[in-house]
Amino acid sequence: MRTELITIETDTIPLEGLLYEPTGPIKGAALYFHGNTMNFYTGAAKFLARPMVEAGFAFFAFNRRGHDILSTRASRTPVGGAYQTIAESFADNDYARQYLISRGYAQPIVIGHSNGGMLAVAHVAKYPQTPALVLMSAPRGGVGQDLVRGSEKLFAMDQAEQITAKAKELVAQGLGQELITMPGWWYIISAESFLDRLVSVPSTIELAPKIHCPVLAIRGDMEDQHRYPAEEFKAACSGNVDLEIIPGCDHFYTQKEKEVGSLVANWLNCHI
Repeated sequence: MRTELITIETDTIPLEGLLYEPTGPIKGAALYFHGNTMNFYTGAAKFLARPMVEAGFAFFAFNRRGHDILSTRASRTPVGGAYQTIAESFADNDYARQYLISRGYAQPIVIGHSNGGMLAVAHVAKYPQTPALVLMSAPRGGVGQDLVRGSEKLFAMDQAEQITAKAKELVAQGLGQELITMPGWWYIISAESFLDRLVSVPSTIELAPKIHCPVLAIRGDMEDQHRYPAEEFKAACSGNVDLEIIPGCDHFYTQKEKEVGSLVANWLNCHI
């Protein structure tokens, strides 16, 4: 397969990614949206590339501006997931879509893992001509998602009330970029980003009726069913949803990479 390092300009810092392309006939292209604080060279972004290309699909995995937790790029200014906003994430996905279209891949398939799956639902609702959607452990989303701990006890855990008050105080003082530590994942976040996440996260269930394309919804059986409600999404979705619960599988598909990669590629072969 051909592999090309890609840079996409934005209104601030550029996006980086890898475009994988078959050397033979190409059936279509897929955009991959990574999970929170991940990037284009970890997790499913890494293990999906080969089976996708072998099945005849180009595969584009890219970094949103909010990739990883903290980083520096072309300056000493800190950037990364601790500072991300939902609006920025939406914009980054649009930039990536437009890039693929500019390369001749009209109406790309969309694949999203975790937070990227939640963003993928909103993206496909915006672009209803999308030919297929693959959701890999897409969370429930919606206002207040992160105030519910669930079995994984993520984000602010049992300190949501205190951290929310602290974030509001910092923003009121003009210190919205100040960092706050959290007891659960992802451990550190800016006051502005924390408050944005509480009110701006899209709801996968509320958006499901706007999805009309074929959908493959995957979840590991070790994951929290309430937080990753594939069954509820299937019931609410306007399109046909094939549901796959992977036995012995965690949120990151550890040691299930080949199985899940083959599942996704074979499913797309049947629907594209």
